[in-house]
Amino acid sequence: MTQGPGEVVVTGVGLALPGADTPDALLRRTACPVTGPAAEPFDTAARIGRRGHRYKDRATRLALCAALDALRNARLIPSDGEEVTVPGDTVGVVASSNLGNLDTACLTAAAIAERSAVDLSPMSLPNASSNVIASWVAIRHGLRGPNLMLCNGATSGLDAVHWGAALVAAGRVRRAVVIGVETHNAVVEDLLGRPADELLDGAAALVVEGARWAEARGARATAALGPYERRAGLSGCVEALLPGGAAPGVWFTPERYAEGPAGAEGPAGAEGPAGADGPAGPVPLPQSVPRYDVTSAVGRASGALGVLQCAAAIGWLTRAEAGTDAETGAGPQAAGPEAGPDARAGSGTAFGAGPGAAPGPVPVPASRQALITSGDDTADAVAGLLLRPTPDRCHPHPPRAPLSAMECSR
Repeated sequence: MTQGPGEVVVTGVGLALPGADTPDALLRRTACPVTGPAAEPFDTAARIGRRGHRYKDRATRLALCAALDALRNARLIPSDGEEVTVPGDTVGVVASSNLGNLDTACLTAAAIAERSAVDLSPMSLPNASSNVIASWVAIRHGLRGPNLMLCNGATSGLDAVHWGAALVAAGRVRRAVVIGVETHNAVVEDLLGRPADELLDGAAALVVEGARWAEARGARATAALGPYERRAGLSGCVEALLPGGAAPGVWFTPERYAEGPAGAEGPAGAEGPAGADGPAGPVPLPQSVPRYDVTSAVGRASGALGVLQCAAAIGWLTRAEAGTDAETGAGPQAAGPEAGPDARAGSGTAFGAGPGAAPGPVPVPASRQALITSGDDTADAVAGLLLRPTPDRCHPHPPRAPLSAMECSR
């Protein structure tokens, strides 16, 4: 079958996280958060070398690490190089970060106010630009397609995935690198009023690509992007994505999402089960659907959340397709306070059998769709996305696909 460029798939995933270097490892950490001392911070120098650190802030370096990993995973960059093997103008960049270079911007403003602009280093000043993360990724790898930076609150990461896919579907590029990154520092901790160990210091990246172009170069897709919705509330968003009460195979919940008693819903820590915006609505999905909150493993993720959720969902889809999800599942904190044995069994694990027990048989989920949601009813909006499995469409010697008339690339 020949696919049009409007069908968008994921062909690469990259992570720059302490203690999780693959989607499967991120899924495992989310299901069973590690107790004890925190993992060492991710060593960016080990992946991008000294040249990648020159005059760049921590968030930019983390984004460069995740982007390089994703591009190599998508077979767009050789293992021993950094330049893409496709025309640079066929690749765009969309990055999401709400707080990534906040420290640079604040310290720069403070230095100007206390002394003068003469005291600023011309080498560090570009890091105060709001789009520095997306720009450096493009410069490093010679990506000359559209370049976007999103700072859009709790939904920013999923919004970035959507806009990367929109660029591909519209024929502006054949593929796009989508990055979500946040880091913690004294400025971020002061603004959020939270200690560093509660905040993300890491990045995730996806390569989203037209299925036709992925097939043409022999790349294997790991997931297909389904519909995206942005609504005022969580229940409305879920209903729009899953009409008729359909249930997904798994739900990646908003950050620190808490399901209250008697069908109430609301973000953890809010006043009352539904937060500040009014009475609670019904929990949008049955308890038999396993829940995952990736922030329980990596910390509050802000603008990086949606991309991290997609990476973990790809880990789940891969394991569900293989039918070997025997050691991974939604723990008590992910399944919700009212979850019973049926809900836990729905995760396809031997959950509750004890750390030394042998894995049991793997139940096949009723749906192989992964639902991803970011934001909550106390925010301005909730974004949702469905990720679906995709068959391997590659051929040993695929023919070169013709360019679409609208595509702005060679």
